[in-house]
Amino acid sequence: MPKNLLAHLALLAVNLIYGSSHFIAKIVMPDYLKPNTFILLRIFGATLMFWSLRFFIREKVENKDLIKIAIAGFFGVALNQLLFFQGLSITSPIDSAIIMVTSPVIVTLLSFFILKTKLTSNKVIGISSGLIGAILLIYLSSNGNTDSSILGNLFILGNATSYSLYLVLVKPLLNKYKPLTVISYMFLFAFFIVLPFGIQDLDDFSWDFPPTVLLAIGFIILFTTFCTYLFNIFAVKQLSPTIASSYIYLQPVFAMLIGFFIALGDSNSNHFGEITWQKIGCTLLIFTGVFLTSRTKKAIN
Repeated sequence: MPKNLLAHLALLAVNLIYGSSHFIAKIVMPDYLKPNTFILLRIFGATLMFWSLRFFIREKVENKDLIKIAIAGFFGVALNQLLFFQGLSITSPIDSAIIMVTSPVIVTLLSFFILKTKLTSNKVIGISSGLIGAILLIYLSSNGNTDSSILGNLFILGNATSYSLYLVLVKPLLNKYKPLTVISYMFLFAFFIVLPFGIQDLDDFSWDFPPTVLLAIGFIILFTTFCTYLFNIFAVKQLSPTIASSYIYLQPVFAMLIGFFIALGDSNSNHFGEITWQKIGCTLLIFTGVFLTSRTKKAIN
């Protein structure tokens, strides 16, 4: 199978996992784990997994590149997750979701200025189409939940910017080293960055969790952290940061579908409500946007 096709499938898997994590993480937080403790557990667990695989790859990293990887780990793992959880704790999920889907726009601008990537008409139209579709879909699915917070929204915007910068910074490193080498060091550095924040919330920590909570924690560590970062960094190596980031538009689509099926089995659930023609139209806009962003065309002069 061509690597480019594998990269697109990896990005689909990443955003399907993220879409389902919206519901799974609620099993754990805030009743059983505080956000910073959860972040520490996620990064610690994923770091052990990455370095277990890294043991089989003998690839030396230059000292100057270790600094670059540490910076990528700071923006892509530590700061990204800390800002997201802090922001989400004080603002509405709808505001958070809308701000997060601005990430492809930020990535495109950063790629233009840092990597000197040329803008194409397909990318401009695709990003615009996906952004409009995602924002409309989130609003249609909001169920009136609009407890906004300016500070919380600023945290989420910082999160989106931080992750976008990471996607741009990590691309040159992936041209030089294997993805597993880069991500192993990234998570190791990120672990020591988030350690002081996670330790502060360890007072109330207990391993006495119900089985469903343990399964949810395992899912978040294995799939939402380990697999998503590994798949995403593999995709960025094969494709551009702009294409990789454009797949974020699919997250509200997957979340809507998952929420719909949850609602079928639970009459009290209102996650994303029913599927309507308006939502289907938004979904088509999103898929069109991702398709156009993934195509190559003559650059804009």
